[in-house]
Amino acid sequence: MSTIEQKALAYHRSGSAGKIAIEVTKSVSTQEDLALAYSPGVAAPCLEIQREPAKAYEYTAKGNLVGVITNGTAVLGLGNIGALAGKPVMEGKVVLFKKFAGIDSFDIEIDETDPDKLVEIIAALHPTFGGINLEDIKAPECFYIERKLRERLSIPVFHDDQHGTAIVVGAGMLNAIEMSGRDIATVKIVCSGAGAAAIACLELLVDLGARRENIFVCDSQGVLTTARGLSGEKLDWARDTIATKLSQVIEGADVFLGVSGPGVLSQMDVQKMAKTPIVFTLANPEPELRPELVREVAPDAIIATGRSDYPNQINNALCFPYLFRAALDCGASTINQEMKRACVVALAGMARSDARFGKDYVVPGLLDPRLLSGVTPKIATAAFRSGVARKELNELEYSADLDDLAQQLI
Repeated sequence: MSTIEQKALAYHRSGSAGKIAIEVTKSVSTQEDLALAYSPGVAAPCLEIQREPAKAYEYTAKGNLVGVITNGTAVLGLGNIGALAGKPVMEGKVVLFKKFAGIDSFDIEIDETDPDKLVEIIAALHPTFGGINLEDIKAPECFYIERKLRERLSIPVFHDDQHGTAIVVGAGMLNAIEMSGRDIATVKIVCSGAGAAAIACLELLVDLGARRENIFVCDSQGVLTTARGLSGEKLDWARDTIATKLSQVIEGADVFLGVSGPGVLSQMDVQKMAKTPIVFTLANPEPELRPELVREVAPDAIIATGRSDYPNQINNALCFPYLFRAALDCGASTINQEMKRACVVALAGMARSDARFGKDYVVPGLLDPRLLSGVTPKIATAAFRSGVARKELNELEYSADLDDLAQQLI
């Protein structure tokens, strides 16, 4: 067992087991306090909410509470390890919500793999929450589950493995493309992976200006082609080509996007790419090709990974706390494309405004103190302008409030 594994087990076991607890936010030190917190006083807010359901945001924690929900079918790089084994990851997500955005969360691990049953369970739980973060649910079921919940619920539902990855990839890619003097409309992109994260990344890149005809997608069986008889999301990315292998379509590619597994990309593949290749090898913990091996054959490459021990970490925590913070604060009924795009642009701009901006700094660092107040207001503004927010927030005042919150979270 490695040192990091030993340290992680000790970390999770020490003190109170796990990483989270619940705290009481009102005084309960007197008999009168107890009478207000519970019986008989609690009946008053109950009746107010019965008359006007929106009052739940005023009298309960709903407006600052997110459900982090999984069935454990696609946990990190561990695969289908089950709901219970996925609980440490979900607790970790709760920690990140609180640490980076002051959002309270409950982790909920549901032992159910039937998509329709899972939709029913989550929909039945939704009155508790102001938003739902779906996590580590395998493709293709995750597409269906998110879509059905978004259709049914009037609170934000966000599958982070899809959209969180896509947003941070989008920000890094915009900067890498600009830095290398390219035009997003003309870049040739080769993607290894056709799961939830890969498909979401590609859809967002198209939304940002990339062209489908310039994108080649590969799964474990090779290039997605019209000859393979594909269905669902994969069919949308099938190309009419005789090429069957990644090594064939990578010739002259400007961008490699890896959302698959270790060892998929070779140094020979990198050598076939265009000058100053953009290489995002995001498989975690072991990337498609290690950055140092990319550098050996392409010293001018712009490289990103999913790991914290290399520059340009593509980490979902750069976006999901701020998306939900904005959505909760402006009363958004959903997290839409306009909000995601605003987050991409804000993250990209933040990296560009940093003195460290360069090939080893195309996205902000996770601990950048500007994130909460710099990114969140842009998302809230996009929510209101696109018609999904109940209230408009003054961007300057909201940013100042978030600066105050950030100081409390340090």
